[in-house]
Amino acid sequence: MLKKICLGAALSWTGIILYLCLIKASNLPSVDIIYLDKFVHAFFHFVFSLLWFLVLRFYYKNQSSTRLLGIVFFISLSFGITIELFQTFFTISRNGDVIDVLSNTTGALLAILILTLLDKKRLFV
Repeated sequence: MLKKICLGAALSWTGIILYLCLIKASNLPSVDIIYLDKFVHAFFHFVFSLLWFLVLRFYYKNQSSTRLLGIVFFISLSFGITIELFQTFFTISRNGDVIDVLSNTTGALLAILILTLLDKKRLFV
């Protein structure tokens, strides 16, 4: 049951990111906080990485955490780059941004760092 909930949460979060990153920029609320967009990207990929790690942990119990974390990082990085390419080539109101990819990467790396620390302290299975 928990396995399906985690998968549903990860798929839903992935869809939310995709939707929010590809809709017309003027449809998003405007907030005048410097670099807020970059923190949002990092947060998106932080949660993305946590959720997908949990999913992989449920489905591939015999794999090492290190291997699963590497896979999650690769998936997060690839997903972030793909979204930026979609923004560049398939939307008229959005532009891809290398700094967004760096923000995505920062969020994913922070999640991996936390998961690694939790794994070393045996705080999760």
